Amino acid sequence: MCTVTFLPAGNTIYLTSNRDEAAARKTANTPKVVAFSSGNMLFPKDNEAGGTWMAAHENGNAMVLLNGAFIKHHHNPPYRKSRGIIFLEVFNHNSPIEAYRHIDLIGIEPFTLIIWQGKQLWECRWDQTAKHVTPIHANEPKIWSSVTLYDEAVRTKREIWFYKWLSMQTQITADAICQFHEFGGDGDSSTNLKMNRDGILLTLSTTSITINNTKAIMHYKDMQNGAITIAKLPINKSI
Repeated sequence: MCTVTFLPAGNTIYLTSNRDEAAARKTANTPKVVAFSSGNMLFPKDNEAGGTWMAAHENGNAMVLLNGAFIKHHHNPPYRKSRGIIFLEVFNHNSPIEAYRHIDLIGIEPFTLIIWQGKQLWECRWDQTAKHVTPIHANEPKIWSSVTLYDEAVRTKREIWFYKWLSMQTQITADAICQFHEFGGDGDSSTNLKMNRDGILLTLSTTSITINNTKAIMHYKDMQNGAITIAKLPINKSI
């Protein structure tokens, strides 16, 4: 939930996330389709808090969470709800953008949501005081790195890696994107996309969603044991 890339390719989009967390945090369940009031949703579930950081909906929407908003904040628990639970409450809606605009976020730790809805891309940031909603060009690739872990210089450096990698690709595939999320960097384990800071804070998993007009496919790799799970969700345009 701390490094995210978005890549459009014709009628297909790729949304990919590295989940950087404390090594002691319990691993997540592998992705499964779960029925909600708004329809079926595909996501990996966090065992500790019960929420998630990334999901696809059968209506064609997708969403991913990053910790923090614009600047590194002071972690000051307890919070009213986990951000992963807030994620599910926002995403369980035909319009996550509208759900985000109306949800009560008082007492919630700062976060950023990247929302793919109706073939449009949005960046929604909660800074613990106000909500910010920004439309993002959906025909351009983009990378985000969490402000809680990476300062501006490192975020800029990661953008350079991303666009350099992209310039060398002749064809965009989920496998190629996941390879970048695992091996991108300059050899510094504290800032590589697959990061490791003294074995205390590290990348626990990579999750990638591929969405076209007929289906969503989620590729999930557990970096702790190397296990790869691929799950599919049919798109239902009548939802």
